[in-house]
Amino acid sequence: MNNLELEQLLNQTLSPQLIKDYCPNGLQVEGKPQVSTIITGVTASQALIDMAIEKNADAILVHHGYFWKGEAEAIRGMKGARIRSLIKHDINLYAYHLPLDIHPQLGNNAQLASLLSINTLGGLEGHPQSVAMYGEFEIALSANELKQKITTVLNRAPLHIVSEQGPANKKIKTIGWCTGGGQDYLELAAQQGLDAFISGEISERTTYIARELGIDYFAAGHHATERYGVKALGEWLAENHGLNVEFIDIDNPV
Repeated sequence: MNNLELEQLLNQTLSPQLIKDYCPNGLQVEGKPQVSTIITGVTASQALIDMAIEKNADAILVHHGYFWKGEAEAIRGMKGARIRSLIKHDINLYAYHLPLDIHPQLGNNAQLASLLSINTLGGLEGHPQSVAMYGEFEIALSANELKQKITTVLNRAPLHIVSEQGPANKKIKTIGWCTGGGQDYLELAAQQGLDAFISGEISERTTYIARELGIDYFAAGHHATERYGVKALGEWLAENHGLNVEFIDIDNPV
């Protein structure tokens, strides 16, 4: 597939024009015109680029790419090394941030809900482009059971902040979630009366919000909660468009 046609296909699927983001979505670094082999991963780190070079990939497709709002504009140091590697080996870099978080089937939020058997009910912000979601479990889980479920699914134990209100191991039926750095949606989840909230990262203030507003909180890891959107997107490309796609998980404990 032509590299620009691939970008058009991804744009049609993920609709980046519908949401304001912190970085450009789409083809960030242009490489060879024909793409048949794609490496997918969470972040366009040097380690992922090196793996793509080793596997003679034509393109890399990630959730976290480059050129973030507020970062230094100069292409030097770490950024320079990464971009030189891509250009030297003629590798296309595609990146989709918030559009990949919110896609209703392939997105990070949708994939995490599927893995945790959450029935999605809607956007926590009340509109189709909501970055945070809410839903419910078919059968309520205890907080300890939910912690164990997250541990099993993501292969890492989440940090669990217990609410100061209610029992230490209360039953959780309704839940909000936002993969990655979505901890600041916790207060909105509490205001809407949800039993618990899951995100990837946690901030210092998050602990007190959870304790004082009566909502259990689970920080399950930024990387761990965002593996599955780009993996699903790559599998969709392989199944529907005949591309050779491989997901590579570069370990990240955060």
